[in-house]
This record gives sequence, structure tokens and C-alpha cells, in this order.
Amino acid sequence: MKSTLSILAVSCAMGSAAMAADRTLTISVYSFAQDEYKEALYDPFEAICGCDVVVETGNSVERMAKIEANAADPVIDMAVISTQDALTLARKDLIAPLDPAKLTNFDKLYDTAKDPIGDHMAVGYTYYASSIVYRSDLVEIDSWGDLLGEELAGQVALPNITGTQGPLTVMMLGKALDAGTDLAPVITEIGAHADDIVTFYSRSSELVQLMNQEEVIAAPVGRFAWGSFEKSSLPFAWATPKEGQAGGMNVMVMTKNNGNEDLAYQFMDYWLSTEVQTKVAQMLVDSPANKDVVVSDEIAKNLTYGADVINALNIMPAAEIVDNRAAWVEQWNTEVIQ
Repeated sequence: MKSTLSILAVSCAMGSAAMAADRTLTISVYSFAQDEYKEALYDPFEAICGCDVVVETGNSVERMAKIEANAADPVIDMAVISTQDALTLARKDLIAPLDPAKLTNFDKLYDTAKDPIGDHMAVGYTYYASSIVYRSDLVEIDSWGDLLGEELAGQVALPNITGTQGPLTVMMLGKALDAGTDLAPVITEIGAHADDIVTFYSRSSELVQLMNQEEVIAAPVGRFAWGSFEKSSLPFAWATPKEGQAGGMNVMVMTKNNGNEDLAYQFMDYWLSTEVQTKVAQMLVDSPANKDVVVSDEIAKNLTYGADVINALNIMPAAEIVDNRAAWVEQWNTEVIQ
């Protein structure tokens, strides 16, 4: 009898281990810094949950299309995307509202990260400032308007309007040109200078290559890409324009009716923890949305870090981007990309 019970106990233990191994969380994320995320987030979480984390990467358009194409039987459990993309998915009824009570680290977040698109359809996990990276040995940048000035003609890149940085750049150029809140005249002005722009880039990796090849000496970029410039042998600097910095937030969302909600909540909560947010910040991968994170001054200067910095960002509401994006793209294609 004793032997039989021992065999049953071993069998049950093996069964439990097999069940744990069968637990799989599929996440959709940006493609950058995956080695760092694996070390700071994915591997430790797998050890905690006894599950497998399947990571899918790609650009925002591809990842959103996959979520929509599989709406009836989701293949993605949770995703990290921009606020405007999250709002687009929410309006298509493709993501589920989040229950803050299931996130033990929710109260540690900056207030603007708690419900960034309304109805608790998303939660912010990182902020980013957007400014201008430039060659400090060749030029000085004091204003966003310098991007369209004579000194930079033929040596500047701008983001495409369809990318995350595009609307933010147009917004800040609008401030420099005293154009008010209507971005149409700003796009027209960019079109008038189109021959002076080396390229309208879609990925920050493209920009890094162009600037390291010295084909471009100034361009708007998100702070999350600053590490690639800081590591360069060339003297790149981060501008502090008189109009201020643009800013944005990336958020976590959960697909609707994925059947894996409990594990997705566990993963989200772990990512929002002070421990993980600190690790990721120290790696210069993401700036923390968790206000309890403390990093050194050396680390902080390379991040969008702290209440003073975050509260000063010029952030365009997600609804404004979503509601106007089609018109902006049409005008951009007509007046800028000729």
C-alpha cells in the first residue's frame, strides 16, 4: 500500500508539472531590446509562473492586423502598443477592459498611466519623451522649427506621419510655427520643404543607420531609441527645444475572450512591479510608469524619468490622433510624398 501511494504521489507530481508546462502565454511586443526583456522579464516570469511565454514581434500595423484577423479565436493574449493603437483596437471591440483590482501594482503607477484611453481599456507601462537628436559638433538645435531651417537643409530626416513619432513631430513644429492646434498648415509647410528632407523614416533603426553614416545630422526621435545614439562614436546630443519635448506612452492591452486572462493579468502585474520596472530602466530599455522606481542620476538622464519630466511632456490625446489620422495621411501623401 505504501509503495502504491508513493507511486501515486510521484504520478500526481509529474501530472502537475506537465500541467504547468502546458500553460502558455502569448504576447505581442515591439521588436527592440528583446535580449534585455528576456533577461529582466520573460525568463524570471516563466520561473515564477511555471509557464511558457511565447513572444511575437513586428511593427504595429502587422501586430494589430493579427489581433483583428483572429478576433473570433485569439492567438494573442496580451499586447503592448501605443495609446492610439490601443484606442483603435478598443473601438473595434477587440480588447477587454482591465480590472485594476487584479493588478496589485496599479496604485504605484503615475495617475496618467492608470487609465490612459478611458474605460480602463489599457494601462501604461512606459513613458517616452520625443525630441531632436543632433550632431553637437556640427549644429546647435534650439527649436523644433530648426528642422525646417536653411542650416539643416539636406541634412535632416523626419518621421513619416504614419509612425508614432510623426504626429508628435508635426504637433511640435506647429508650436514652433505658431500654427495653433490645426496640423494641416504644418503638413503643408513640411511639403514645401520636402526637397530639403533626406528621408521620411518609418523605423528608428533606419534613422540610427543614416545618422551613423553621417547622411543625416538631426532628426526627431523617441527617447527609447536614445541608447543607440549614445553608444555611437559620433558626438550626438539630445535637444531641449524652447517649445519643450513631445511625449507619449506605451500601454498594455488584453485581447477579448482569449481564455487566458488570469495568466495575462499575472504577467502584466509582474511587468508593472517596482522590481521589473527598475531592471528595465537600469538597462535603458524603457522609462518607468511605476512612480516608486528609483534610479541613479546617470541612468535618469537617459530616461523619461520622474514626475517633473513626465508632467511637462506635450502629449497628444490618443483620440485626436485616431480621429484625424486618415485626413493627415491623405494630405501627407498629396503634399509631402510626391
